[in-house]
Amino acid sequence: MVLDGFDAIIYRMNYNQQAPAINISKLHIRYNHHWLFNQFDFYLPANQCTCLLGPSGIGKTTLLRFIAGLQHDKDTEYSGCIITSDDKPLNGRIAYMTQKDSLLPWLNVLDNVLLGFYLRNEKIDIELELEQRAHALLEKVGLKYVKNLKPEKLSQGMRQRVVLVRTLIEDRQVILMDEPFSSLDTITRLKLQDLTASLLVNRTIVLVTHDPLEALRLGHCIYIISGSPAKIIHTIKPQGAVPRKVDDPGLLTEQAKLLQTLANNEFEI
Repeated sequence: MVLDGFDAIIYRMNYNQQAPAINISKLHIRYNHHWLFNQFDFYLPANQCTCLLGPSGIGKTTLLRFIAGLQHDKDTEYSGCIITSDDKPLNGRIAYMTQKDSLLPWLNVLDNVLLGFYLRNEKIDIELELEQRAHALLEKVGLKYVKNLKPEKLSQGMRQRVVLVRTLIEDRQVILMDEPFSSLDTITRLKLQDLTASLLVNRTIVLVTHDPLEALRLGHCIYIISGSPAKIIHTIKPQGAVPRKVDDPGLLTEQAKLLQTLANNEFEI
């Protein structure tokens, strides 16, 4: 099989990935003396996308930060256990796309995409394949002609696409995504969902979203969390390969059921 162009890039990114399953147990997170999670257990299957749906403020972003091993402020208390299926630490194996784009205003689009490599002092100038990958991804998300612009010249949706490319190009085994498509119009959102699914085969993914259709298109497993402290109140495992087609009758039926489940639990996502 001979591949070239973008198909070759996808193949190289997905070839021989060994993403771990992740088990989180006895998680306690308290913020300002308020329990977000208490004795919370959470399992992430290897090589699958797990979606989280739940009301704003319940702690979904805080949960991602715990998995990523990020520092927390003095008002937040953490404790819990993370075990991977290969018994290796997650440090160095995670790419995290946050809600805020955090683009550096003095760098252009291309340099913001490659920011992680700069911070790690990796030799970008001699990595021809990395440069090709960056240009190909920017072209795929419609940013080919703005790669030399600064963030102030971009719309919010364009800025979000830059961060998506920055996340994808890291090529990590574990991907944490916090509402990655929330600032995009509907058509662009669907296209980038498809692109993300094609580039993140054989990864362990946690996707926080407020969009039930997005969860159903991309998720192998969907957890609905609610309550205080938060608990998993419902689990959905959609059928079929991702990304599922938006006009699939089965998907639309599942969407109706999911919306009814959310309505019955009387919270807004």
